[in-house]
Amino acid sequence: MNFFKSKPKTPYELARNLKESIQKLDGPDRKKATEDISKILVAIKTMLYGDSENDPVPETVAQLAQEVYTNNLLQLLVDNIGRFEFEAKKDVAQIFNNLLRRHIGSRSPTVEYLCTRDQILFTLIQGYENQEIALNCGMILRECLRHEVLTKIVFNSNQVYKFFDYVEMNTFDIASDAFATFKEILSRHKALVAEFLERNYDVFFDKYNQLLQSTNYVTKRQSLKLLGEILLDRTNFTIMTRYIANADNLKLMMNLLKDRSRNIQFEAFHVFKVFVANPNKNKPVLDILAKNQDKLISFLSTFHNDRNEDEQFNDEKAFLLKQIQDL
Repeated sequence: MNFFKSKPKTPYELARNLKESIQKLDGPDRKKATEDISKILVAIKTMLYGDSENDPVPETVAQLAQEVYTNNLLQLLVDNIGRFEFEAKKDVAQIFNNLLRRHIGSRSPTVEYLCTRDQILFTLIQGYENQEIALNCGMILRECLRHEVLTKIVFNSNQVYKFFDYVEMNTFDIASDAFATFKEILSRHKALVAEFLERNYDVFFDKYNQLLQSTNYVTKRQSLKLLGEILLDRTNFTIMTRYIANADNLKLMMNLLKDRSRNIQFEAFHVFKVFVANPNKNKPVLDILAKNQDKLISFLSTFHNDRNEDEQFNDEKAFLLKQIQDL
């Protein structure tokens, strides 16, 4: 037995030591401060998650959470995460997400805290601009966005528009992670999303249609697939009706049907079918379909004919052909 094993630090001591060490990052011994931060974060993570010998103690976790709020540690952590060691960056995400999931009855104390500190959310979003921390920030952000009140802050601030740049980034991992977060924003809280899209329809879809013409194959395909999901969601009926009433949107989908990539053609088909199946087509949309009637019939007759076993696709294609023939 080790009689000289040091006594574990209290939540108060861990929080105070972490704050002091972060403040020392601008001092003469930055290396020691960085090492100390890593050790303290491991101790905090162990207090929250437990270890092989001990489960977390609810009272201690509650004290630690309170110290984190009191010392403004969440803001300090996201402001300085780029200066931490590699493993410490991952520990920040695990600590943050553990606190986000913590409940007291029906309350989520960390979520309530973040509602009064929206700058933390904005700092996390901006993390996509630094490839050293982008994936860590993305992991925390998606956990935040599980909560409607936090997603509402993002929508109300218009920070969501930054994602149109982030999903086009040259680094594949970062662009993919940003798209996963973008999809989370636009999919999870359906009534909130519908309200945002109705309020900001023109600005949002002007930008979104540019993604559909991206030179980045992955961005283009993912954006097209997500558009289909948005339009076919019942909550977004008003948005869908408006989108398919626009003749320029129809032209865009017809061009994407002829894309070099078969996958993009297939995703475009699922949006194009909404235009054709609409029983209340306006004159500009009808005129385009009628003008291209023969070409469309010829094109669709041989479109992805190798998908013999995809019964739904073949039924939909047959339905569209009949609609176009009956124009």
